[in-house]
Amino acid sequence: MAAIISNLDALELQSPAGDLRVNLELEDGALTYAVYYDEVVVLEPSPLGLETSIGRFDRGLEHIGQEERRIEESYELPHGKVRHVDYLANELTARYRNEQGDLMEVVFRVSDNDIAFAYRISSDEKVRMIVESERTGFDLPKTATAFVTHQAKAGTGWMGTKPSYEEGYLLDAEVGTASPTGLGFTFPALFRLGGKGWLMVSETGVSSKYAGTRLSDPSPDGLYRIAFPEPDENGGIGASTVATALPMTTPWRTLTFGETLAPIVESTVATDVVKPMYEASMDYRPGRATWSWLLWQDPSMNEEAQRTFIDLAADLDFEYILIDALWDRNLGRDKLAELVTYANSKDVDVLLWYNSNGFWNDAPQGPRNRLDSAPAREEEMAWLQSIGVKGLKVDFFGGDKQVTMKLYEDIMTDANRYGLNLNFHGATLPRGWERMYPNHMTSEAVTASENLVFSQGFADSEAWRSTVISLVRNPVAAMDYGPLVLNNRFSGDPESGNVRRTTDAFQLATSVLFFSPLQHFGLTPRVFEEQPGYVIEFLHEVPAVWDETRFVDGYPGTHAVIARRSGTRWYLAATNGEEEAKTLSLTVPFLAGETLSLIHDKKGKQHSGLSELTVEADGQLKLDLEGHGGAVLYHRK
Repeated sequence: MAAIISNLDALELQSPAGDLRVNLELEDGALTYAVYYDEVVVLEPSPLGLETSIGRFDRGLEHIGQEERRIEESYELPHGKVRHVDYLANELTARYRNEQGDLMEVVFRVSDNDIAFAYRISSDEKVRMIVESERTGFDLPKTATAFVTHQAKAGTGWMGTKPSYEEGYLLDAEVGTASPTGLGFTFPALFRLGGKGWLMVSETGVSSKYAGTRLSDPSPDGLYRIAFPEPDENGGIGASTVATALPMTTPWRTLTFGETLAPIVESTVATDVVKPMYEASMDYRPGRATWSWLLWQDPSMNEEAQRTFIDLAADLDFEYILIDALWDRNLGRDKLAELVTYANSKDVDVLLWYNSNGFWNDAPQGPRNRLDSAPAREEEMAWLQSIGVKGLKVDFFGGDKQVTMKLYEDIMTDANRYGLNLNFHGATLPRGWERMYPNHMTSEAVTASENLVFSQGFADSEAWRSTVISLVRNPVAAMDYGPLVLNNRFSGDPESGNVRRTTDAFQLATSVLFFSPLQHFGLTPRVFEEQPGYVIEFLHEVPAVWDETRFVDGYPGTHAVIARRSGTRWYLAATNGEEEAKTLSLTVPFLAGETLSLIHDKKGKQHSGLSELTVEADGQLKLDLEGHGGAVLYHRK
């Protein structure tokens, strides 16, 4: 069987292939788990349990039984980095009574590279509970290093809008390293286990029934624990604990181990262990969007500029235009309705920006106070549906409290009734939401491309960052970064603004390297004047969703190479995060012997070149990248 019982207080659960295993042990009433892959120690014995208003479930426990089963499931992800998933795992449910006689079940699922676990709490007499904290921990081997981004202090940042998952990264930091804020690290967190492999730690399945959590600062020897939101998050509104009815099930904590980064980049554990919360009211359309605000900024919120970007979307065969903040003031509702009609006449759909506010930050952009309460939301969404808007970008949430998670869920649930897809910015990490909420398309939850406009320092590190976020943040969920800027300055004016340091081939590569089923590209009409025909052809054809994703090569901070397939066509994207030119020697057996088009760097130049490249019969391939450069190898239509 999947679980091997050595005695009443020690259990083991193995993956279907038998390499990955979890050991549970109860000693003196306290429960721990450890994770191994063959002979590799992935996690040392780490604590489990909860502290609640009805009693503690981290000590005084008595093991009363367990059961095992095999999980076999197939499902589709219409907006995913893969289209079809076959999920196979072994499941163990271990049962424990606490000193008050209430029941905690710890459920572990182990597939060949992924582990997910959650708690179920029930009581014979009690019907409600407050979860005050989790004792859940992750004790990394002392030789491990961390690739993590820290939690921002609540109420900081522009107009008090943080935390918004938009901080910098520590790379290869010793596991005892504290965060710069003292508040720990947001999910996902990537760890390198010396030369023995990689571990991704994250969570999934967060809904209105729980809070979003993070990792605490570690102990000096590498124990990270689950941390709840800070009281000041979300403008201080709502509790930082979790209120729940009984019985209850927590979100899943997830672990993905790989000897290389391939299992981590390719993992679907975030969606494997969750279910849809409701049926989609329609087939939501993924696609690419033009977007005036990124480079033309607030002054572009006028009718002429928006018509220009609608025309640009139509000329590139893009599915959408995003009309960003201040449309309510600068355009007005009647003019917006005219623009939607104009866009639809060109087979372009409209996405529309909203402020999430209520009253939890000081961000002034409108529309405000339209999505924070049910009556206003219903009225607004009915109007949006009536004029033909297809999706919303909702900004400035600022927290992970249960009350904030309920707002996300309420917005998505109501929007589904009106055929509106959702993109969240200034927002938390989406945790399994692409399957749980069928109209959730993407979320920011990363330091995104707007900072290229705001900071030359950010622009200088653009290439480096591409290799980090594609291998750390993007593997667990869609990421609306807003890539692909071909202007030589991050501005609407070719003579002013921050200077772009990356090559054109790099920028084109990010359209594939970064996954988001809504891709908001930073293109302007100058693309037709400045770029050759093969680039325009590429923009016409590059997909936004994929049937398959494969990690090829990379290391956070140095380079990243990811391949994605749409139908029978492969796209392989590479970026160089360093200043020095390099040649990558790659193995791509799935492209063995094939001849593809290659958009590549020209030596010492920003503009790209086009050539053909035939992969060796044994799948070997070499790519030359300039410093801060890139390449895209792809099947042309």
